[in-house]
Amino acid sequence: MENKLKLVKGFSWLGKNIGIKDDSLDFGVLFSEVPCSATGVFTKNNLPGAPVIVGKEHLENQELQAIVVNSKNANVATRHSLEDARNMCVWVGENLGIAPTMVLPSSTGVIGQPLPIQKIQKACNTLQEELESSVENLQHFITSMMTTDTYPKWHSRTIGEVTITGVAKGAGMIEPNMATMLSYIMTDAVLPKEKMKSLLTRVVNQSFNRISIDTDTSTSDTVVFMANGLAGSVDEQEFEQALLEICIHLAKEIVRDGEGATKLIELTVEGAESADQALKTAKAMINSPLVKTAIYGADPNWGRMIMAIGKVFEYPVSLEDIQISFGKNDKSLILHSTVEYDPTLFAKISECLQEKEVFLTVVVGKGEYSETVWGCDLTEEYVKVNAYYTT
Repeated sequence: MENKLKLVKGFSWLGKNIGIKDDSLDFGVLFSEVPCSATGVFTKNNLPGAPVIVGKEHLENQELQAIVVNSKNANVATRHSLEDARNMCVWVGENLGIAPTMVLPSSTGVIGQPLPIQKIQKACNTLQEELESSVENLQHFITSMMTTDTYPKWHSRTIGEVTITGVAKGAGMIEPNMATMLSYIMTDAVLPKEKMKSLLTRVVNQSFNRISIDTDTSTSDTVVFMANGLAGSVDEQEFEQALLEICIHLAKEIVRDGEGATKLIELTVEGAESADQALKTAKAMINSPLVKTAIYGADPNWGRMIMAIGKVFEYPVSLEDIQISFGKNDKSLILHSTVEYDPTLFAKISECLQEKEVFLTVVVGKGEYSETVWGCDLTEEYVKVNAYYTT
């Protein structure tokens, strides 16, 4: 499917450099010409960033008109974090002629360093003349969110006259206990405000909450969903399916672009007695550093996978029931407890693990439940990126 970036009626954007850390784009704003019905899902980290705290407050009435975001600095765990987050909303509101509570702040980057707030205040003084409804400005906005990402991430869908465009950043500190990154989803559809929260929660649980890079849950994770209604009504079921496809696409792009990653892993657990067992088993495997490093090295060390299945303590399974298939369609590459060691088979599995996209199917019993998650391999480059992150 062609991933053409599509504009959403009534929205405009900007992205520019204001010198927070270097000369890359680091400050962005999106704006709707009319108020939007809005909702959000945020990190469950017990030490959330100030923008998350303020964002939750501003979404209490389920309305927004603008988002302001900076990268390179997370605005977390400093003396003036909350004040800085609130001021960002005040300055954007003043320049755009809207209430501060109609603005949601986001920040991403280094934790524990003071935000260069004077640079942000100056940047907020010229928003009206810089905001444009153009593909170029939207691309600049997406790029302004990036930290260790190697490329911008977006996906768009249309349903009749309605457009949905989702954008995201994320490459590290990724293990969902919500969203794992920043993502903003914009639509010009008319949507019932009272249904938006449950809709977003369902979609997030099937997409962003199914990915893993390094098992860490960020302090700044945010997904915001805004609908300004300028294109009219839409079939709700069709809309939800399109929204889910957008979020799954973005989620997979995040793990594909994981820090140091060379492979995307799609892992499905089948035969579980409950959805909870299937998801917990899948997460135990996709989060395992030993499984991730084995896949990086194309090492058919299925003992590491057996270990990961066995550490889901509340759901013991029988070794005789476990079956692991390697490859998307080739079910001949199967390992289970009765298979004798076969160098030829293991060599074929190693070849399968050398692909840029690795598909694993794990059967844990005879139940009817299955769940799919996505992750990436763990490489030396991940250690290098994070060992010198602030230097």
